[in-house]
This record gives sequence, structure tokens and C-alpha cells, in this order.
Amino acid sequence: MQQLERFVEIDAPPAAVWAVLLAFERYPEWNPFVTSIEGEPVEGSHLRVRIEPPRSRAMTFEPEVVAAEAPRRLAWLGRLGAPFVFDGYHEFRLEPVGESGERTRFLQRETFRGALVPLLLDEEAVRAGFDAMNEALKTRAERRVGVHA
Repeated sequence: MQQLERFVEIDAPPAAVWAVLLAFERYPEWNPFVTSIEGEPVEGSHLRVRIEPPRSRAMTFEPEVVAAEAPRRLAWLGRLGAPFVFDGYHEFRLEPVGESGERTRFLQRETFRGALVPLLLDEEAVRAGFDAMNEALKTRAERRVGVHA
């Protein structure tokens, strides 16, 4: 098992960040890592997700949504082939920060499991992709609430 986590603090409440995160049709406008998501973020449904990690090959996969808890958590499980060949459990978590809850701590986490993880996982590219997406989400959400208009 291998886990990658990246955090960012956003000057916007969780509901505003959640609205940006779930506006899948807008991803091509701002998201440099997860460039496309099709489908409904409903537990048990499948999404069609395209990622483009920096300096690595793009891929499209169809994970199952395993959690959709507005405005706190969205998670999916993707597989390459049979279970435990190359599984990725991806999670976005939003936590209010401070007494007023007008800021958000955004976590992006992926837990990889399977026999091919050591061969196929490009940790550096995934980490760079998480960072790029987190910063772009921060910018977009803060603009939405007028922090950096």
C-alpha cells in the first residue's frame, strides 16, 4: 500500500470550495490535473475521469463513487483490471478552519494498492498533479467569494 496526500488552505468556506469541486463541466477551464470528469457524484455510480499528470502520460478511467458527503467529502475507487492489480482510492476532503468556518483545509489523498503499484506509480508526477490542482482550486474558490477578484 502506498498513500499520497497534499493539503492546501483556502480562503473560502467549504460550501464554496465544494461548489467549484463538483462543477465537473468547468474542469477544463481551471483544472490542470483532473482535466475532465463525466457522471454524477452519487454513491454507487461510476464516473469517467481523465487525469493529466505533469511530465507523465494521461489516462482515463471509470471509478466507482464510494462517498459523496456534501460539502465534506468525495471519494472514488478506480481499478486497473482485476482487484488488487492496481487499485486507487481517491479522496477529496474539505474541513472548515477557524471559529467562523470561513476558510477550508482541502485534502487530496490517494491510496494505491496492488501488485503493479511499484511498476506503474509515478509518485512525483501524481504529487505534482495534486499540488497543481490544489492551487488552481484555491485560486478559483477564492475568486468565487471575492478574495482575489
